[in-house]
Amino acid sequence: MIPLKDKNPSYSVPIVNYVLIAANAVVFFYELSLGPQLDSFFVKYGLIPSRYFEMVANHTHPVTRYLPFFTSMFIHGGWLHIIGNMWFLFIFGDNVEDRFGHGRYFLFYVLSGLAAAALQVSLSAGSSVPTIGASGAISGVLGAYLIMFPGAKVVTLIPILFIFDIIDISALLFIGFWFLMQFFGGIQSVGVDTSGGIAWWAHVGGFLAGMVMVPIFKRRYST
Repeated sequence: MIPLKDKNPSYSVPIVNYVLIAANAVVFFYELSLGPQLDSFFVKYGLIPSRYFEMVANHTHPVTRYLPFFTSMFIHGGWLHIIGNMWFLFIFGDNVEDRFGHGRYFLFYVLSGLAAAALQVSLSAGSSVPTIGASGAISGVLGAYLIMFPGAKVVTLIPILFIFDIIDISALLFIGFWFLMQFFGGIQSVGVDTSGGIAWWAHVGGFLAGMVMVPIFKRRYST
């Protein structure tokens, strides 16, 4: 299922959402300029679980230890990776920012990404593969969207073999189905080498964190 748009108008300009999309795009185009140095860039700024635990054991400076939790959120591994992530953020992020407010939304986004990275690192401690991408933070946005707008309609492209259909699906159904795919993908990845694959548990961790944080970040309106 591919979301095309949602029928859920926002009432403010999603400035932070646009800035996040732009920041990810700038970093990606910088990656394209690196050529053969790209792999070392991934290693330096991606989040490598085994290296993190080595730094913990060696009492490495906290900045060096935790910086990849932040920088990895803005790194992508290819065109499909960044386009898919930014498209989901573009469709669902504006309404969440509208409901939270700009500053709260930015903090929420970062915390969702950190929660996603923490779960992924915890469940793949021996992995030496860099975890990269904004999908953990964006999963938090999806979790918040599901809580706040379960009945919103998502215009969705459904490919069935060589036939394509466009239908309206409730956010509850669309995002709920997406989450189940991530959860069962994570279950199947336990104990399996997922080098170059999907960080399923980052998606699960970000999504659950996003759902839990809604009452904290949602703005209260007085009457």
